Amino acid sequence: MEKVNERNNKTICLPFNSKEYYQSCIEDTEAFRQFLVSSYAQYPEIFPSDFTMSFKFNGFVSSKKQDGFLMRRIKLKNRNEDCYQIRPSFMMPYQIAETKEVDKALYLRHWGVPFDALAYVFGRDAMFWYRAYLSQGRNSIVGATVKKAEFLPEHVLADEKHTRLKGDKVYIASTAAQGLLLGSALTSAANIEALAEAYKDFKEEAQNIAPEYQPKTVNTDGWEATQKAWKKLFPTVVTILCFLHAFLKIRDRCKRSKELLKEIGEKVWNVYCAETLSKFSQRMRRLNDWAKSHLTEGAVKDKVLSLCEKSSEFKPAFAYPEAYRTSNQIDRLMDYQDRVLYSIKYFHGTSISANLYVRSMALAWNFHPYGSKTLSQDPNRSSPFNDLNGFCYHENWLENMLVASSMGGWRR
Repeated sequence: MEKVNERNNKTICLPFNSKEYYQSCIEDTEAFRQFLVSSYAQYPEIFPSDFTMSFKFNGFVSSKKQDGFLMRRIKLKNRNEDCYQIRPSFMMPYQIAETKEVDKALYLRHWGVPFDALAYVFGRDAMFWYRAYLSQGRNSIVGATVKKAEFLPEHVLADEKHTRLKGDKVYIASTAAQGLLLGSALTSAANIEALAEAYKDFKEEAQNIAPEYQPKTVNTDGWEATQKAWKKLFPTVVTILCFLHAFLKIRDRCKRSKELLKEIGEKVWNVYCAETLSKFSQRMRRLNDWAKSHLTEGAVKDKVLSLCEKSSEFKPAFAYPEAYRTSNQIDRLMDYQDRVLYSIKYFHGTSISANLYVRSMALAWNFHPYGSKTLSQDPNRSSPFNDLNGFCYHENWLENMLVASSMGGWRR
């Protein structure tokens, strides 16, 4: 699948308190300089790594779309004399609109509200909202979401979401951890090479933050190509088979007998709840012996024995107590993907736009504001981004995402 890489984004997005304060900084060079210096001291991760407060102003950028709206340009005092423009968070990329004019509409995309419906309620046209939504997919998902190297997950989950592009089957290779979607890339095949290429986005974005980054474990379902693709990208990663998927295969073949399913389920759950590796091995052997002596020949027995045969693929989890043993976390995120994709009846454009779409979905999830029920239980939890990083750049979810996506989310 064709991809868009925007590593050369030269826009620094900063959280100004108000338009009035921004205008006063535009008119006062020293005030603008002081704001940049203080912002760098507080949030160095959204600036170029060689910023170090050594820069000079280099004119203005004027926007025709916003009645001559001005943005400052700076030139770094480094070897290449790199130039960057400074955009306030209340202005969208490419100055298509102010953030307050689009944040509520883009929030509704989280729930799959069609672009035509957004145009009907909020004005403009469907293509405006479509482009505004897709533009976020050009940013680095990991770079925008994970603001410090120590927050990169040691344990991740990976799975593929089946979907369609112009009627043809394609797959969304998704990487998740800690309730966040950290990788989302479209691929036309589910073999080792294609999946490795799709999951490579996560690797490149994570290693842009920490060049030596290697996850310790990855939880996957039983698809061998997924496991080998991760081994190809991260040779030292330990693959852990999802215990839940193994049981679901039994459940799907045991629907006619609820009593039998309950009995098997209790025994399988007893195995899963083993506190130590030795107890796990012992209970797995007992389950294997029970299945051979008590179950009649057929699909149910075959699947129970198959679960027992895969015992070695479940055992690595005991060496990594914090690793994921089931795929529940990524399954919930793939349910979100499924709801949104169903609302648009899957993809009908190019592979590039489809790939941007799934990346935008991931970022929308990571930054979406929690509902009132969550906030009432814990006022400090405002979004998945906040849960991971412990802070937000701005109280408005979209402005928070724009600041976090400064320079496209890439470190330099």
